[in-house]
Amino acid sequence: MPSLTTAVIPPGTLNASVQPTLPVDGDLLLRPWSPSDAAAVVRVFQDPAIQHWHLRRADSEDEAREWIEQWRRGWENETACHWAVVDRGGDTLLGRVALHSVIMAGGQAEIAYWTAPRARGKGVCSRAVARVTNWALEHAGFHRLELGHSTANPASCRIAEKTGYSLEGVRRRALLHADGWHDMHLHARVREG
Repeated sequence: MPSLTTAVIPPGTLNASVQPTLPVDGDLLLRPWSPSDAAAVVRVFQDPAIQHWHLRRADSEDEAREWIEQWRRGWENETACHWAVVDRGGDTLLGRVALHSVIMAGGQAEIAYWTAPRARGKGVCSRAVARVTNWALEHAGFHRLELGHSTANPASCRIAEKTGYSLEGVRRRALLHADGWHDMHLHARVREG
């Protein structure tokens, strides 16, 4: 059945090249994940704040390597784009930023992130989110990016506000966390023009 619209991002656009490494403000780097990041992922996921706001935990390096392999396949399949947020040398894991739930035909994705405890309060997350947002909207051809977070997570709300994601509303009881159902803020950025 023929489509009445043209895909915003034609299939094969992302995976026609390797996933880019994106420099951020001179001291950060967003790079594709490596299996060697597994131990650092396990350490980050021992943090109570990470466990509170996320739906899974990493109990072993093997499990973290499986996640990393899934994250890497997302680029190949054009379903997600995951980056490790690292120091400029590329060795110290500071966080993660990702575009997931990618819809190529509509040029849409959801942005997600976390920050390692050692990097919190230093602007690492907001700079990483801003960089991926710029790449997605200005270079990769995305039309709309959504950012969702629990209404009980003011730190995530500050990231959304700092990076220009407008609050569009509240999705009531939209996500089940370990402590019960959470209302979720829905923020979005749309490519202008």
